[in-house]
Order: sequence, then structure tokens, then C-alpha cells
Amino acid sequence: MSDKDIETLSSKVVYENKWLKVREDKIRRASGNEGIYGVVEKPDFAIILPIDGDIVYLVEQYRYTVEQRLLEFPQGAWEDNPDADPKLLAAGELKEETGFTASEMHYVGFQYLAYGFCNQGYHIFVAKGLTQGEQKLDVEEEDLKIIPVHLKELESMIAQGSIKDASTCNAFGLARLKGFI
Repeated sequence: MSDKDIETLSSKVVYENKWLKVREDKIRRASGNEGIYGVVEKPDFAIILPIDGDIVYLVEQYRYTVEQRLLEFPQGAWEDNPDADPKLLAAGELKEETGFTASEMHYVGFQYLAYGFCNQGYHIFVAKGLTQGEQKLDVEEEDLKIIPVHLKELESMIAQGSIKDASTCNAFGLARLKGFI
């Protein structure tokens, strides 16, 4: 057994598209018991908290997987450039989804999305000194709307459960705990 708690005996890709890869690994645990593990591989993404005074900008879009229009912070990955500098990725996603450019981009930290089944993580940034420009939406984002929300209202929305995106809630909480907000 290696120094890992679980050894990979074999691995096969069972599905792949532009955005993700799903693989099934045959594994052996430290106890010797064997099993399988399903893993979703996705590139890391950036999530951005665009803040202007007491106003934060969220985006609203239809999320097919849960069949709802939901609010979240601007976020995304560059599947064609998964190793992009996180700060460049954050600035690019901010511009694409909101049209904003920021004179200040503060790095808050890195978190994993759902490491029980997925290797994807995300870099959290706070964007300030916002200048409005033109959005450059991807076809998948054609219904995206920019929604300004007062910080106190956002706190209330998170507490009431109307913000359902875990990354958004986590990014806000971590930025708040670290004193960026």
C-alpha cells in the first residue's frame, strides 16, 4: 500500500464532454477492502464578489439541473484554458457576466466545491472600483441578468435560504470573516 489511505487499482473514463469528465476508479482501502469510486473532474473556477459601497452585484440565471432561476455571484471556468491565472480568470468572468472591470481585485482564498465526488475547487475574489462596460455572455448565459443587492439584504437572503448557491454563500462568508466586506 502507498502512503495514501486509498490506492487506485484501475481507472476508466465513463463520460466526457467540453465541461467535465466522469471516471470510475477501482480502489483498495487501507483495510484491504476493495470498492469503486466515481469522480467528476472539472477545472477550477473563480467566483467574484463585485462590491460598490454597500451594493453587491449578483447574477440571476436559469439553472437547468434544478429547474429554477437563481441568484449567485458571477463565477466560471475557462475549460479551454484550465491552468489560467486565477486573477485573470476572475477578471475575465467578471467582465463577461457583468460587463464590469475592477480597479481592485482582492484574493480571498481557495475552497473545494464538493470533494466527496468532484475535484473542482474555486478561487474567491472581491472586486472593487467597478467600471461598467458591455457584457460578453456565452450562449449558455444568454438569460443572465445583473441584480444589485444591498449587503444587508444579501445577508438576509442567505439567512432565509433564498440564495441557494453554496459557493456564493461560502464566498460571502469567507470574505466577511477575513474582513474584505
